[in-house]
Amino acid sequence: MGELLDIKLTAGNVDDRKALKEMDTLLFGKPFGDKGYIAQWLTEFCKEGDVEFITKARRNMKPREHTPFDAALLKKRSLVETVIDELKNLCQIEHTRHRSPTNFAVNLMGGIVAYCLFPNKPTL
Repeated sequence: MGELLDIKLTAGNVDDRKALKEMDTLLFGKPFGDKGYIAQWLTEFCKEGDVEFITKARRNMKPREHTPFDAALLKKRSLVETVIDELKNLCQIEHTRHRSPTNFAVNLMGGIVAYCLFPNKPTL
């Protein structure tokens, strides 16, 4: 439905998978990721919480079998990229010259609130 379920703000040099590990208590269903999210410890960590993490296989890996429904949803991962693109371009949350941390936080939250108030969000 294009809604934001959770937001985690990290520095640019932090691995996204570590933030995913912190958000695991809130995860449910089947999260989808790209090939960069593949890690053995992450797969095991998600299975402990009864969450099946679905990604495509890298070139040097054996192909993974997915149900036809999961394969179709994996192809629709571009929806996430569309939401990120709208946040950056329409809501203007990407700004590199903030003069204070307060200005940064106000700009970021203003953009997120503006996105949440959009009447037409990207959907599947």
